[in-house]
Amino acid sequence: MNIRSLLLSSAAAASVLFGAAAVQAQSTPPGQTPPVGTDVRSTLSPGLHDAGQAISNLALEHSVRPAPGFSDPEAIFAPPTREEIEAMRARAAAVEAGTAEPLPPRRYSPLAMANSDLAMSGDRLFVGNFNGFNAYDVSGGGEPELVLSVVCPGGQGDLSIHGDLLFMSVEQNRARLDCGVKDAEGEVNAERFRGIRIFDISDLSAPRQIAAVQTCRGSHTHTLVPHPTDDKVLYIYNSATSSVRKSDELAGCVDGEPGENPETALYSIDVIKVPLDAPEQAAIVNRPRIFADRETGAVAGLWKGGRMGVAGQDTAQTNQCHDINVYPEIGLAAGACSGNGILLDISDPENPARISELFDPDMAYWHSATFNAAGDKVLFTDEWGGGTSARCRAEDPHTWGADLIATIDDGRLVGQSFFKLPAAQANSENCVAHNGNLIPVPGRDLMLQAWYQGGISIVDFTDPARAVEIAYFDRGPIDAERLMVGGHWSAYWFNGRIYASEIARGFDVLSLKPSEHLSAAEIAVAERVMAETINPQTQTRPAWEDHPDVATAYLDQLARSNGIEAGLAERARTAVERWRGGRVDRAAAASLSQALSTVPEETPAADAARLKALSALFGRLGRRT
Repeated sequence: MNIRSLLLSSAAAASVLFGAAAVQAQSTPPGQTPPVGTDVRSTLSPGLHDAGQAISNLALEHSVRPAPGFSDPEAIFAPPTREEIEAMRARAAAVEAGTAEPLPPRRYSPLAMANSDLAMSGDRLFVGNFNGFNAYDVSGGGEPELVLSVVCPGGQGDLSIHGDLLFMSVEQNRARLDCGVKDAEGEVNAERFRGIRIFDISDLSAPRQIAAVQTCRGSHTHTLVPHPTDDKVLYIYNSATSSVRKSDELAGCVDGEPGENPETALYSIDVIKVPLDAPEQAAIVNRPRIFADRETGAVAGLWKGGRMGVAGQDTAQTNQCHDINVYPEIGLAAGACSGNGILLDISDPENPARISELFDPDMAYWHSATFNAAGDKVLFTDEWGGGTSARCRAEDPHTWGADLIATIDDGRLVGQSFFKLPAAQANSENCVAHNGNLIPVPGRDLMLQAWYQGGISIVDFTDPARAVEIAYFDRGPIDAERLMVGGHWSAYWFNGRIYASEIARGFDVLSLKPSEHLSAAEIAVAERVMAETINPQTQTRPAWEDHPDVATAYLDQLARSNGIEAGLAERARTAVERWRGGRVDRAAAASLSQALSTVPEETPAADAARLKALSALFGRLGRRT
């Protein structure tokens, strides 16, 4: 299947919808996206904790089973089949007619004990769960040690950390203000909670909920946004995807399309301000209409939903954001907003403003977004099927349920290509593009990503037109015949290791192994990039110290791409080895800096950037005293 060489903007898409003259262009790009094929991952044996495994260029260090009270095989969600849905409808009709008794309620709601997203603070790994959250000590080289469990049902349980505060997303109607395990029942319930919980975790032996910010649509995910000048203020961008609450339960919450109800809770995000000296006073301070039409101001200004053309996806309407990834150091955020990918100016974080948007007919539901380190590319994911369907089968289109890689050109999102997990998965494996982050290797854009029961994958998207997989880890399905929802919810690089949250099985800890795709020096450089706190949707710019491994990493990349003349490469490697041995030749370093600064015109952009970075590094080395 050919990759689209021109991906439509929302404005162009709208012109097609409403009859304006426009032509959808599709042609073969410089590099074709291959169809989904089969490899060792396609035929792994099933099992909950004994499934077959396949791994390439990674090492599995630990597999940690769920914490006590956060696992039950009966709680694993199996989406109903078409036949089961028809039987349920027939039963409901019979109950209404008085000819049958209602079935007893299910013991567990869907995904009741599913692991969700991760965050890290110091040597503590925090694992979100629909039933609460857990924390693990990961300071040693051994298996992570459980140090905290908090039962607080309500889903989805995504977490973020700031200092001694933990923030938790809650969206389900069952959730209670007091974290109680008894469901908050009824259409209106004064004890119901949907929104952002705030915990004080200064004492891990006694965490305390100190605030609960109620929102009209709950909280599916959230993003922490630091104030650019005031370290006593933190903002939260709340992404809500659920139904709107009754105004009798939470004042000001109203549903409906803006033409009928201009105050609708749809078509906005929540901006929550947290005064860090008094976090219990956290409150919503803005609900910006970030989807509005720039010319008319109409609230519903982006994609209307539906299918474009006979071969397009059945796409979502843009009235919400699923994930918002912020990059405060460049003043931008990338929103994956159901029917569109959008770019936001967050220089004033209380008033984010949309500056660009992107639409593509192959994207069913824009789910998450990740910038590259330079901030000139965004990798968006498409959660076709909602994460509970098999969407990585051999017959599934390779541009559906995939990554869409876009560049940012003069402040405008421009779609370049798609990447999808290349190994076909079984009918009983829920699989689609999901959450991940960057591995901080200088000179490359490496995305670590979860694919539910497709496992985890590392994707090199340095060339936005030719993304390629360089490593993976996968297990077989939970069940060979019935789709049981499991697999990796998210996979993140945290301070030198990969932590991958597994919905039904716990979480995994992995490390990188040198290969023809990734050298020992590149791995060593990435492993030295450390951060005190890591929240995946709050992106920070990696900083690499001047070190022999950094120079070697660039040289390994240039050798891999034939991007450097052999004699110059040999001179540079000799200088690096002397530097590694403590014998810096400043004159040789200065000479190398000069030689590397002359970049031939035909040099590809990635290699040109590597040569310039290497030249600058040797220049600094030559000036050392």
